[in-house]
Amino acid sequence: MKDDSRIERLISLAERIISALEGDIAALKNGRTAALSTNDPEIQKLTVTYGREAKGFDPRLAQNAPPGLRQRFFAITAKFREVLQLHARMVTRVKNASEGIIRAIATEVERANAPMRTYGPRPSYKPPSAGPMLFNRVV
Repeated sequence: MKDDSRIERLISLAERIISALEGDIAALKNGRTAALSTNDPEIQKLTVTYGREAKGFDPRLAQNAPPGLRQRFFAITAKFREVLQLHARMVTRVKNASEGIIRAIATEVERANAPMRTYGPRPSYKPPSAGPMLFNRVV
């Protein structure tokens, strides 16, 4: 019975995390990165708790669980993986897009601040000295 309650707890934690991830995915699709719920400290604590619980979980417990509970556990685990992969792809897309924008802006600023290149000598160009010269003003 204790094992069943552990499985139930993992299922409950996974459902709450899935809900937060799905909210993030919707926010990312709408371009509202400030509205990400995974930045919420409550969700971060929940994620740490789930990680700790999952790390200490023995898969044999799920094999010995009642069939209904086992089926729910496997279904929520599969959905969790799927949502996590989609979330990772969305975050990567947003990261790549924002880094691309930043690179484009930096390149444009660098181009605008670069000195204009001409075919003639540079404005600060001084011809090399011919060495010391002596002028005779008597002539």
